Amino acid sequence: MAKEHLSNEAFFTQLTSLIEKTQQKGHGAVYLTQKRLTFDASSTTTTAQKIADDPLWDLNPPNPLPLIIRATDGKSHKLGPEGTKGGKGGRTKNADKVKLKTVVQPDDLDAFFAKYAEVCKAGMQSLKKRDRSKRKKASKKKGGAGTGGDGKV
Repeated sequence: MAKEHLSNEAFFTQLTSLIEKTQQKGHGAVYLTQKRLTFDASSTTTTAQKIADDPLWDLNPPNPLPLIIRATDGKSHKLGPEGTKGGKGGRTKNADKVKLKTVVQPDDLDAFFAKYAEVCKAGMQSLKKRDRSKRKKASKKKGGAGTGGDGKV
């Protein structure tokens, strides 16, 4: 059902191969998310007292919390054989979706983010700069033809 978390090194090797595979195809996306991991089965706290003292008590935990880092290729669904979204040829769950996740302990954050930045920068080298010249020309045409907004003719 749910996969186990990868070690940090295994996460980096699989993330690098995911980025390279996406680059070789020439299209696609890699989604990276991170959030703090707040669930801890061993800690039981009295939340009612903490909420009464400070309404934002969970923003300042007594101990640093670990982070969960996730990466995916974003292919959650694929179109059916007919290519339509409804009926028999509708979207189905994609079993080929790549999901990677790892947990980073607070003590390892600096080393992890240094390596994470290297991997992400290496993956961004093949990106192309967006061509915004068409949009700028269209906005100049729209902006120059008006009365200026003061209502005078």
